[in-house]
Amino acid sequence: MAETTLNNDNFDSEVLKSEKPVLVDFWASWCGPCMMMGPVVEELANDLDGQIKVGKLNVDDNPELAQKYGIMSIPCFILFKNGEPAATSVGGRSKDDLRSFALQ
Repeated sequence: MAETTLNNDNFDSEVLKSEKPVLVDFWASWCGPCMMMGPVVEELANDLDGQIKVGKLNVDDNPELAQKYGIMSIPCFILFKNGEPAATSVGGRSKDDLRSFALQ
């Protein structure tokens, strides 16, 4: 299963009310490192299907959520567990590093 496109309308149901951990990629189309991470995030979503959810949230389209979670630099990855941010990582990462982060 590919990553889920997140927005203001589905963030609560897909992330905050999820029974599984959710890795959220906060990104924007103008961000070079974000675009480089796109295929990595997609591969991870497929690799970890059934273990965690992976979602992408465009900060330009959803500024309220970016502000709520204090996103100052992108790409920014937040791992949500039980509806709460459990860990944050800013910047590009290798697939192995991102996998370790997502599974902590």
